[in-house]
Amino acid sequence: MTITLLQHTSLEVCASAIRTCWQSFDKSDGGGEKDKELIDRVGNKFKHASTLEHLVYTFYIKGISRALLQELARHRMASLSVKSTRYTLKELKKEEPFDYKDIKRANKYLVMTGVELVDEMSIKALENLRIVLAQGVSNDKAKYCLPESYMTELTYTINARSLQNFITLRSDKSALWEIQELAKKLYNELPEEHRYLFSIKSYES
Repeated sequence: MTITLLQHTSLEVCASAIRTCWQSFDKSDGGGEKDKELIDRVGNKFKHASTLEHLVYTFYIKGISRALLQELARHRMASLSVKSTRYTLKELKKEEPFDYKDIKRANKYLVMTGVELVDEMSIKALENLRIVLAQGVSNDKAKYCLPESYMTELTYTINARSLQNFITLRSDKSALWEIQELAKKLYNELPEEHRYLFSIKSYES
């Protein structure tokens, strides 16, 4: 799994939005310590969390499973543009048959769990999908054979308020193991000056 931060809103924009309420623009220090303290005080301590929605982050997320993609869909206050199976399954058509022990080659397409039986069954499902595609079945029909472990990638845009909720819920040890990893990597990819808004000590690495 790899995460790349493509763009983000400056703290100055968020502080300016907050200062709109009191017309206190003259007190801004251009996104410096005064503005950072204001954002934390109003958005976090005073729970006016709607002000944090002015901070927006866009990430490119690569190498997650479709099982994890389903989990992401439960966080509705975000925008997802996902790699299309309609247009991209052709990447599998030219592959040689997969043996269920062929983990190294299958790694290109599947997220492995480390549980031998599960991973072997995922590879068998991958081979079934390859066979269906090789028989000329359209991608729209063939994708019904996709294993949950099949890799995908997406552009993901989310505001700070929603990202706080995501990291809080999905960094919990009871969350799906793969989404715990995603939460950590999203946090680590944030600009350093923004991380103070997402105060999870265990995620500071």
